[in-house]
Amino acid sequence: MQDSLLVEEYRPIPEVVAPVHEVHQPRFAVVDGHNHIPVTGPRAAGLDPAAIVATLDEAGVKTIVNLSGGWGDELRRSLATLDEAYPGRFCTFCNVHWGGAGAPGWAEAATKQLSADVAAGARGLKIFKRLGLQWRDCDDRLLMPDDPRIGGVFEQCAELNLPVLIHVADPTAFFKPNDRFNERYDVLKRRPEWHFYGSQYPTFMELIESLYRLIEAHPRTTFITAHVGCYPENLAFVSQMMDKYPNFNTDISARIAELGRVPYAAREWFIKYADRIVFGTDLTITPEMYRLHYRWLETADEYMPASVQSEDSVMRWRVYGVHLPDEVLAQIYAGNFARLVPERS
Repeated sequence: MQDSLLVEEYRPIPEVVAPVHEVHQPRFAVVDGHNHIPVTGPRAAGLDPAAIVATLDEAGVKTIVNLSGGWGDELRRSLATLDEAYPGRFCTFCNVHWGGAGAPGWAEAATKQLSADVAAGARGLKIFKRLGLQWRDCDDRLLMPDDPRIGGVFEQCAELNLPVLIHVADPTAFFKPNDRFNERYDVLKRRPEWHFYGSQYPTFMELIESLYRLIEAHPRTTFITAHVGCYPENLAFVSQMMDKYPNFNTDISARIAELGRVPYAAREWFIKYADRIVFGTDLTITPEMYRLHYRWLETADEYMPASVQSEDSVMRWRVYGVHLPDEVLAQIYAGNFARLVPERS
C-alpha cells in the first residue's frame, strides 16, 4: 500500500460501469465555430491543411473556423492558405491590434484596417482574452473591453454586418488563490501563466461586467461570446444576460466539463436558447475529440469523460450527456452559425 501520494499524481480509474454509446458521425453536418489554425509564427510549424481537411471529413465536420487570422498581410496569407485553397472548409476571422488605443489617429487606423480585412475575405472579428488582461492603452494602462475609446471598432462591425466573437476572462478558478480549494490546482501548477490572481489583474467579475457593458453599449453589433458567455460555471447568470441582450449569442467551446456536470440545467439551457448557441471546440483537431462532443450532445450516457486531453484536470471529472432533440442539434451544429456569420460575395 502506498502511504502518500502527491495530488498531481492522483489519476483514479473509475469503477462505475455505465452504458457507452459511441457516436462516430454527428446526426447533422457540423461547423466547428471556434478553433485556431495559425498560418504564421511558431504555432504554424508543421501546418498541413490537407490533413486537417481529411480529419474533418472523417469526423463529419463541414467547416472549421480559424479565429487566428490576424490582420493585413498575415490575414491575406491565412485566407490564401486555408479559405481560398479549400473553399467551404475553412472560415477565417480577423483580429485587431489593440496596443496604444486612445492615441491620436488610433481609432481611424483600426477601423480602416478592419474594413480592409473584411474586403480581403474575413468573415468575423475575434477578440482574445488579452483585451482586459494584457493589452495596454497609449498611457500604458490596462485596456478594458468596454473602453469607449475602442467603441468605434464595434460600431464598424455593426456597419459591416461583421459578427464579433469575444473571449473575456477565463475559468473562475484561474482568478482565485491556487490552494487546496481550487478545482484547477494541477493545471495552474503546471501552467502558472494562466493564473490571473493578484492586484495586477482585474477580478473575474470586473472583466465579466465590462464584457456585458460592451454588449449593452453596441446593440446593433452581433456578439458571440466564447465559452458559454465567458461564465459557464453560472448558467443562471448567462441566461439572465441572454434574456437582457438580444444581440448576445455564445459558443460552447472547451466547456463540456462545466456544462456536463450540471446536465439538467444545461439541457434546459440548450433548448431554451437553441437559436443562439454555436457549436465550437477550441481543442486539438482529432476525430476522437469531435466524437466525444457528439456523444455528449446526442446521448444520455452517464459518467462519461469530459476530455480526451490527458494533461488536463477535467480528466478527473465525469459528465453526463444532454441528449438534445434533433431540432436543437441541427441549429447548434450548423444552423446558428450560418445565420450569425453570413456568407460574403
